[in-house]
Amino acid sequence: MPAPDVQDTSVPDASEDGGDAGQGPRRGGLPGGRLVTGVAWAVLLLGLWMWGREGTDAGEGVSRPATGDMAAAGRPPDVPLPPAHAPLDDALPQRLEVPALGIAAPVVGRGLDNGGAIEPPPFDQPGTVGWYAAGVRPGAAGTALMVGHVDTETRPAVFYELSALEPGETVRVARDDARAAEFTVDDVQVLPRDGFDAQQAYGPRDTGRAELRLITCGGTFDRTTNSYTANVVVSAYLTGTAP
Repeated sequence: MPAPDVQDTSVPDASEDGGDAGQGPRRGGLPGGRLVTGVAWAVLLLGLWMWGREGTDAGEGVSRPATGDMAAAGRPPDVPLPPAHAPLDDALPQRLEVPALGIAAPVVGRGLDNGGAIEPPPFDQPGTVGWYAAGVRPGAAGTALMVGHVDTETRPAVFYELSALEPGETVRVARDDARAAEFTVDDVQVLPRDGFDAQQAYGPRDTGRAELRLITCGGTFDRTTNSYTANVVVSAYLTGTAP
């Protein structure tokens, strides 16, 4: 699927010297390639784990510890969550909306690179979200995967504030069948690269549901390795539809 020529309007500009803008990891202005290192590493492990296999059911309501730039994660006990909606028929995603973060971003299908990791959106489109087109389509049964950059060398990118999402908030995916799949966040994790557990990140929380994972870099930026120390993984499940 060709990537549309779009401008990022969902996140604010940052100063040219890499200063902070809003919540999220500190940016540094390091050369070439820093956009993708953490995300590519995580999704490479996903490929090794075997995309789409039926993993151990982690169950609804499971809260997991987080590390990195999250003060807390998982499902607070006082947040009521709606029941799951039955999975939808297959349809291609076109746009991702996260109202709580002001995200309204085009979605492009991505494949695997030569190293076996999912290709993120192009460097010159930091406001675009990538969807693994060989996997589950958002809204269908199974776990659909979307990735996005956290920042560039000079400004925030589409998933800059992803770790600020909370259980109960809405993620909406507009599809080419004129329907929007509405997901409810049930878990937010910041998983360190050391000892990364692919089953914990990508395994279905409840087999048979339509689920969604949003992934970006997290933790802190390690100038020695030119990469982030963790990955933010937001889990959501289908709870409704809209025109």
